[in-house]
Amino acid sequence: MRFIGITGGVGAGKSAILAYLAEKPNTRVMLADEIAHKLMEPGTDCYKQIVERFQDEDIFQENGPFHRGKLATVIFSNEEKREAMNAIVHPAVKDYVQRVFQQEKQKGQLELLVLEAALLIEEDYGAICDELWYIYTSEENRRARLKASRGYSDEKIDSIFNSQLSEAQFRAGTQVTIDNNGDLEETFRQIENALRREANE
Repeated sequence: MRFIGITGGVGAGKSAILAYLAEKPNTRVMLADEIAHKLMEPGTDCYKQIVERFQDEDIFQENGPFHRGKLATVIFSNEEKREAMNAIVHPAVKDYVQRVFQQEKQKGQLELLVLEAALLIEEDYGAICDELWYIYTSEENRRARLKASRGYSDEKIDSIFNSQLSEAQFRAGTQVTIDNNGDLEETFRQIENALRREANE
């Protein structure tokens, strides 16, 4: 079983790549964001820690769960708060990922386990994954996608971009770069080449 970690800046088009990989036989795709949301549900240890740390913030819905939009606004506009949130959530996500990795390894049924995470490099997933991939898309293309698909303002995009690694840091921290500036067929061709290289190593 190969364990591939996938990362890249917001708006890089990772979703289409993950969907492509998920269709492959004997493959499981995990999204760190989805795991985090699951671990942050009311009643969990993460939820209790976040309530304690962020009780003065307007991020809670009436029925208990967090309001994701308000939560994002709080943590992307304040580095100290973002770091506090990361210190609670990311270790829990990593523990979960490590458990899944060990379980799947023992079962021996998967050929490919894939994890997508924004902080793949910062959280040292290279120590667990066999290989880290960087999905590269230019800032110009990412900005256009975020405006079109999510309606983000330039100010919001700037704050998110500033909170993430630079292109040079992404490239330095990963072993494979997939250029996702062209059409998807070209992107998928690069993915197949990368998977073949892995299989032959």
